[in-house]
Amino acid sequence: MADYIIAIDQGTTSTRAIVFDHSGSIVSTGQKEHEQIFPRAGWVEHDPMEIWNNTREVIGQALSKADITRHDIQAVGITNQRETAVVWDKTTGKPVYNAIVWQDTRTQSIVDRLANGDVERYKEKVGLPLATYFSGTKIVWILENVDGAREKAEAGDLLFGTTDTWVLWNLTGGVDGGVHATDVTNASRTLFMDLETLAWDDSILADFNVPRSMLPEIRSSSEVYGQVEASSLLREVPVAGILGDQQAATFGQAAFDTGESKNTYGTGNFLIFNTGEEIIRSKNGLLTTLGYKLGDAKPHYALEGSIAVTGSLVQWLRDNLGMIKSAAEVEELAKTVDDNGGVYIVPAFSGLFAPYWRPDARGAIVGLTRYVNKGHIARAALEATAFQTREVLDAVNADSGVDLTELKVDGGMIANNTLMQFQADILGVPVVRPVVAETTALGAAYAAGLATGFWKDLDDLRGNWQEDSRWTPNMEDTERERQLRLWKKAVTKTFDWVDEDVQ
Repeated sequence: MADYIIAIDQGTTSTRAIVFDHSGSIVSTGQKEHEQIFPRAGWVEHDPMEIWNNTREVIGQALSKADITRHDIQAVGITNQRETAVVWDKTTGKPVYNAIVWQDTRTQSIVDRLANGDVERYKEKVGLPLATYFSGTKIVWILENVDGAREKAEAGDLLFGTTDTWVLWNLTGGVDGGVHATDVTNASRTLFMDLETLAWDDSILADFNVPRSMLPEIRSSSEVYGQVEASSLLREVPVAGILGDQQAATFGQAAFDTGESKNTYGTGNFLIFNTGEEIIRSKNGLLTTLGYKLGDAKPHYALEGSIAVTGSLVQWLRDNLGMIKSAAEVEELAKTVDDNGGVYIVPAFSGLFAPYWRPDARGAIVGLTRYVNKGHIARAALEATAFQTREVLDAVNADSGVDLTELKVDGGMIANNTLMQFQADILGVPVVRPVVAETTALGAAYAAGLATGFWKDLDDLRGNWQEDSRWTPNMEDTERERQLRLWKKAVTKTFDWVDEDVQ
């Protein structure tokens, strides 16, 4: 048996390849950022060809750093930014347009048209409200706005995929027999998949006017989809696991059972609560989504609270305002003050996601006085992440009827101890960080390794999880309630900003 699994993590800001051993420990990593393209306000794009080229490069980096070859790799797992839409010509292998990123809001008019006053018209079937966030409306935009796209799609020449599908298709041969498939977790983020049948819904596709021929085959999260093509450094290695990034992080946290959860702190924040084999339809602004499906076994479902802007708020302080030179500096700047100085930042850069779903909202900094300095702004930026997580967790507790007793965390921002302590304080429950923080890539590796026998079963994976750090709340109840009251007041200041002539 080969000694390792390699996971490709195609994320919002970069693509990584990470090699894992049987204990779930990281052996080596390759990483490369890709360009963030902002053609106009509210538009966010990536170049799919750059992503694919970077994928090949980071695979080489990871193998080289570990001094191993394809013979040492048993399987490939893929995880990805979930709702980002790629449409390409299957005869040339070239995208017809840039990838439209999950944060992009250009499709609001399409959402309004399809909703016709009811954004929840498909929610019972697909678990999602109509929103610019999901990939279905992005396909419609491409078909309606890219010259020749509609005709090519109707002729059966165009393929759609989220970035897992794009990477899989290219990795397994592209125009020469590439596998056009996705897993249930990514399919559940399109607005097109029936939660019960796990199949594309023809009536919804008809409403969107999207040809079914564009869509990938829906498969489980853990099975052999195909072999890596002959020119790759990984040639003949099976691709055997696919999970959308947030479901992958949940899997990597070994949160396999009903009632278990995790919160990922990345570009945005995503809290997932495992509801087991039961579909719970949220009454509190959460999404109902697929958690995972292992081969022929029954699917596991989840509730999700999606927050659009958390880590990207720190990037904004760095790149747009020049307040810091690196993301890590935000903690040092925040520690120069004792509190937020009365400042609250609501980062509704692309509207508000869970639990509000307000596309008309835009970002606001409130509570400014002459006393406030950049340290207060930095602290308020970190606290915005924690406040948004608290609101999502309240919704999870209300929907599930079970109060969470601790929160497992992962993602880049969990290295920030100031944020983690404030998170525990504002939640009123402990926050727990695992030894292996790269749980997104680890989850994809686990799915691939289960399919190929590298790991025996879920108990094998549970044994790998280890606690690294724990933060316990030390904020007085009255102070917590005061802070939450002011946060909620700040949120209301962002509503109703966008109208006909404001973007």
